[in-house]
Parts: sequence; C-alpha cells; structure tokens
Amino acid sequence: MADYIETARRVIRTEIAGLERLADGLGDSFQRAIEVILSARGRVIVSGMGKSGHVARKIAATLASTGTPAQFVHPAEASHGDLGMVTQGDAALILSNSGETPELADLVAHTRRFAIPLIAVASRPESTLLRQADVALVLPAAEEACGRGIVPTTSTTMTLALGDALAVALMEHRQFTAEHFRTFHPGGKLGALLSKVGDLMHSDMPLIGESAPMADALLVISQKGYGVTGVTDGSGALVGIITDGDLRRHMQGLLDYRADEVMTRDPRTIAPDALAEAALAEMQDRKITCLFAVRGGRPEGILHIHDCLRAGLV
Repeated sequence: MADYIETARRVIRTEIAGLERLADGLGDSFQRAIEVILSARGRVIVSGMGKSGHVARKIAATLASTGTPAQFVHPAEASHGDLGMVTQGDAALILSNSGETPELADLVAHTRRFAIPLIAVASRPESTLLRQADVALVLPAAEEACGRGIVPTTSTTMTLALGDALAVALMEHRQFTAEHFRTFHPGGKLGALLSKVGDLMHSDMPLIGESAPMADALLVISQKGYGVTGVTDGSGALVGIITDGDLRRHMQGLLDYRADEVMTRDPRTIAPDALAEAALAEMQDRKITCLFAVRGGRPEGILHIHDCLRAGLV
C-alpha cells in the first residue's frame, strides 16, 4: 500500500513541476494567442489526435461555457468533410505534443489556404506544426510522470492547464459573470446554484389587505398552502407577513383582530433577481420556510424552501 501511495505522490509532484515550468515560460506568444481569439469573428476550432484530442474536447467545452464560442473538430473526420466546419472568421487551436501528428496535416493546410489564424501547442519548437502556426505555444521540456517518457501524462496536464489559462484570461477580459455562466449551465448542480429567485418563485401569492379580518387571513393561509400570508397596504406594497407564530401569539380572540394588528411588520424579503442560493441561506439562517420576492416594495412572488430543495440547491 505504501509503495502505491509513493508512486501516486511521485506522479503528482512530477506533473506539478511541469506546470511550474509552464507558468514560468509564458510570454508574448500567450498574449498574441489571446489577441487572435478576441479578434476572431467566428468560433475557436480546437483539434488534436489521441490524448491531445481528449484534451482538445475539454478545452473547447471550457471555452464555450465561459463566453468564447468554440467547437471540437476531429482531425480525421476533418479530412472526410468536416473541414467545412472550419470557416474564415474562425481561429484554430491545434494540439500535438510532438507537432508531427500526420492526421493534422489536412486541417493545418486548410487554415493556411483560407488564412484562418492558427494557434498551435506542441513541445518541439522546430516541429512542422509550430513552424506552420501564426502563434506557437511551446510546452516546456518536462518529464512524463510515467518515468519512461512514453505515456502522455505531464504533457497532457500542461496542455489542459494552458487551455484553462486561455479560457480564464478570455473570461476575465470579457467580464464574464456568474449570471452569464448560468446561461450556459441551466442544468445540474451548477445550474441550480446559479438559479435566480425569479426562476423558482410562485407568482400566485397568498396576500391580503392590512385591514382584512383575520377570518380572511386564515382562509388565504389555508388555501395557498405556504403557512403564511403577506399583508399589503393600499398601494400594493408589502408591509407585513402573518405566520403560524403570529397566529399562536394572538390565539385568544384571534377572529376579533384585523390583519395589521396581528402581522409582523417589515418582514425579511429578497429581490427576484437574487440568486436562489442566497435565498436558501437566508431561510436557513432565519429558520423560516418562505420569503417574499419584492421589487420596489411590491411583492412579485413567494419562494418556499421546498422549491430550493426540488431545484437541487442542497
């Protein structure tokens, strides 16, 4: 067991060393790569063969999800018709550790023929791919973590990190926010965490006027099923809320009261465009089950803690 753990640590430390060399070696070519991508009117076409192809798919997905339109094109498929996916206005990002991958030849030639900017990533500065490129990103000389120099490990890790660096630099330049991020991640845990209150709230709210008798308040609470009702003034602004606790405090002679005599004034509310995660945190912190979504003093919806749970926020 100890031997396995030591092997794992050696692999990770070897790859860390490669990443440090990569970071130290970044220079003007990285800056030019960013400028090429920013100036492209179309998409970033990312390609690679074998392990580089797997990394290229991930880089394309990361770019696309962070505001830079991108698409993976398999180099072998490109030679059989998919070159039509690569058009003027695009920029190409092609990966090959050796820089001599034969399956890339047609794709590279296509970029040269139609003056499509080519950013290439490889470990050999004198390689065919880097010599053909408009921008050459050279991976530093680093030991593969397998110890024999034959299994793509450190090299693929460096390439993946370089792709992440490009994506994040572009994202920061575009001032890409969590709101933008949600547009491309509506599903899964990320989509849930970035959901807005307005996405989950109910517009059919339990509401009564402040002068309404408590008999009406009890009816609304029972009909709507939230265990609460909001109380509005003559202008429609939310001025209070009646909860189970308010009912218990006024149990004696409850039906003799009006809503404004029982309600809790200035209740906790949230904006419809706030993140649902913030609403959940507020409800958990206050030990409450509902929040009214209010804009300009007027209620626009109600959010129950169960809505957050159904959306996958927990």
